[in-house]
Formats: sequence, structure tokens, C-alpha cells
Amino acid sequence: MASLVIDIMERGQVVGEEIAEVRKLLQNEIHLRKTAEEELNKLKSKLGQYMQSGTRQDTEISRILEDEVNQKKKLEEEILILRSQLLQLNFEADQMRRCLDRGVSGNAFTGQDRHSQSNDSRNGQKAPLNTLYEQVGLQKILSLLESEDANARIHAVKVVANLASEEANQEKIVEAGGLSSLLMLLRTYEDEIVRRVAAGAIANLAMNEANQELIMSQGGISLLSITAADAEDPQTLRMVAGAIANLCGNDKLQMKLKSEGGIRALLGMVRCGHPDVLSQVARGIANFAKCESRASTQGKKSGRSLLIEDGALPWIVQNANNEAAPIRRHIELALCHLAQHEVNVNDMISGGALWELIRISRNCSREDIRSLARRTLSSSPIFRAEMRRLRIEF
Repeated sequence: MASLVIDIMERGQVVGEEIAEVRKLLQNEIHLRKTAEEELNKLKSKLGQYMQSGTRQDTEISRILEDEVNQKKKLEEEILILRSQLLQLNFEADQMRRCLDRGVSGNAFTGQDRHSQSNDSRNGQKAPLNTLYEQVGLQKILSLLESEDANARIHAVKVVANLASEEANQEKIVEAGGLSSLLMLLRTYEDEIVRRVAAGAIANLAMNEANQELIMSQGGISLLSITAADAEDPQTLRMVAGAIANLCGNDKLQMKLKSEGGIRALLGMVRCGHPDVLSQVARGIANFAKCESRASTQGKKSGRSLLIEDGALPWIVQNANNEAAPIRRHIELALCHLAQHEVNVNDMISGGALWELIRISRNCSREDIRSLARRTLSSSPIFRAEMRRLRIEF
């Protein structure tokens, strides 16, 4: 019995020792787990710090890369501006050389006819500008028209205007979106230089018949009219008048030109009094009268002249004997075209145009215009009756 008690006590002691060992192991496990959790939290904290640092580094790298891209773009624009300036100087040197050779002054942007343009192209006078296509491309030049840099805009629009003076470039510029950008300049910017040169570029583009309808459809005549009303500088007015004068030479645009204020804009610009402006106004009126006369002869138009309806006749009569030969020549032609249709004759008689037609038929320096005036007067029953009444020998 005593041995049994001893045996039980020994077993109890062993179990106690085992429990103590298990407890010790458990404590160790708890400690190890706590240590592992602490290490894990430390690692998480370090990972978070690393990720934040990496994000900052990524942000910094992105900022540096963005600065590099912007700097590269700015340098490209500066290079393009310098190239444009060089080509502009070359072009102006060519212009000056031709002007000195002819003994007259000229301007690159407007007032040229197709004949002079084609001669310049054949003679290679504008070759420096054509190198723009090879060096920088038309799209890059046009993109500078919308640059935030005023200097870049001015140089770009000058280059576009000079390129547009060549017939071969006129459709290309419009197809590339140049017309829309030029009209945007008129609509958006008040800078006198930008407006003047943009109007000159549009005048050159308007030498092309296909472009004329696009200019009208994109609201060009309204923008040109607004520019004319706001401008005081004679050269700006000359550019605008030149653009409208070119549009006046399109038979299809007559009604739209009148309804959108083109004729009134031309007449409004005579307030300037500068001979260059008046010459472009007179050219526009002559172009318009010629188109009207052709349309009436072909039976496409009836009724009196839109020029007379918009009040152009008094200015026409007043300048029919202008001392400036270009103004006088255009007005003499306009009078002859207006007089070819009986529906205009009564207005012309009451407005004093008969006396100018008689003078033209006798004293005009150009034989072709003298002959046209004589034929016009002799073919009109109303003119003949009035001359008999006034006892004018003819």
C-alpha cells in the first residue's frame, strides 16, 4: 500500500513537471509570437515609409521629366522662331531688292495680282520661304499661331502671310487648318500687328477661288468687317480692304457679301483717306461691279446693282477722277460696268454719273476704257435721251 502511494506521488510529480514544462513552452511561444508581431509591425511601418518615400521619389522624377519635356518644347519653339525670323529677313531682303530694282515700294502681304505672284515664283524670288516645309513643316508653323508667346505668334503669322502670297501654298495652308487659325487671331487678339498681318494672310488666301467660299462660310467677312471698324492704322485697313476686294471678284458671293456687310465695310474704310486703302476699296468695287454685270448679262441677276443699294454710288462718282491713277482706273471701270444695265441708269443720271461717263469716253488715258464708255453710252436709250435733253454732242 505504501509503495502504491509512493508510485502515485512520483507520477504526480512527473505530471507537475510536465505541466510546468508545457507552461514554459507556452510562455516561450507567447513571447515569440509577441516578438514576431512586433517585428511584423516594424516591417509594416518600414514598408509604409519606403512606399511613401518611393511615391515622393516617383513624384519628383515625374516633375523632373515634365520640366525636361517643357524645356525641350520651349527650345523647339525658340528654334522655330529663330528659323522663321531668318526666313522672314531673307524674304524681306528679296522684297526690298525687287522694290529697288523696280524703283517703287511694295508689301508682301496683299495687293498683288496673280501675274506678279506667278512671275515671282518662276524667278525663284521666294525660295527661302519654301524651305520652311523642309526645315520645320507647315503644321509646326501653324501651331505657333496659337502660341501663348506673343513674339512667337507675330513671327508665325508673318511667315504664314508670306507663304500664302504664293499660289502653290494657298490651298495647302487652308487644308492644314491655317485659315481657321488666322480667323481665330482676328476674333481673339487685339494686337494691331497680329490683326494686320493676319488680315494680309487672309487677303492672300482669298486670291484662290476655292478658298474664297471657305472664308465666307467660316464667317470671314464678318470678322474682316469688325476688324475694319475697329482699326485706325492705314496698313491694317489696306490689308482688310484687300481681302474683301479679292472676295468681291467671286460671282457666287455677291449676295452674301452684301448681306454680311462686305460692301458697307469697304465704304466705311474710306474714312482713312490713305491712297493705298482707297485703291483697295476701288478695286473691290470694280471687282463687284464686273461680277454683277456678268451675272446680269447671263440672266442670273435682275434688279439694280447691290452697290447702288448699299450707297456706293456717291463715293464712286466722287472718285471717278481721283488724282491717284490706280483709284481712278478702278472707278472708271466700275462706272462702265454699272452703266451697261438699264436698271441702273436712272440712279446714275440722278447721282451725276452721266457726266463722269462722258468725261471717261473723251479723256480717259486708256483706250480700252474710253471705248467701253462710248459703247455703253451709245447703247443705252435712257442715256441717249438724257444727252439729247441736255444738248450734249456725242
